[in-house]
Amino acid sequence: MSKLAIIKTQPTSSSVAGFINSIADEQKRNDSYVILQLMEKATKEKPTLWGSSMIGFGKLRYKSPATGREVDWFKIGFSPRKANLSLHLIDLERHAEALAKLGKHKTGKGCLYINKLEDINLKILGKIISASAK
Repeated sequence: MSKLAIIKTQPTSSSVAGFINSIADEQKRNDSYVILQLMEKATKEKPTLWGSSMIGFGKLRYKSPATGREVDWFKIGFSPRKANLSLHLIDLERHAEALAKLGKHKTGKGCLYINKLEDINLKILGKIISASAK
């Protein structure tokens, strides 16, 4: 039997554009709009603000293979954080070849961290986002 966990970060009705426009750093604001367009194109879905700072596309129920715990979450998304742009993508490991050509970035479990888009190859990022959205 699965157990659906209710997590703190939930979809909101807040404006995604309003959130992005509130980002003080112009570079991060502009980069966020580029990522927003790439993800909208890849998912063919409208963005939703999750919690106070995460922009998600689509909705999935993830099940932890370890615990059987389930959570409702977005398919792909990103968060313009103070330190970097944090992209939440599925199965980053399968993009090893593309990531090797991406440019300056770091990865974590399901996350791709980019300081600014001018550090990376946007075409390759677009391909990674499209593949993750499928």
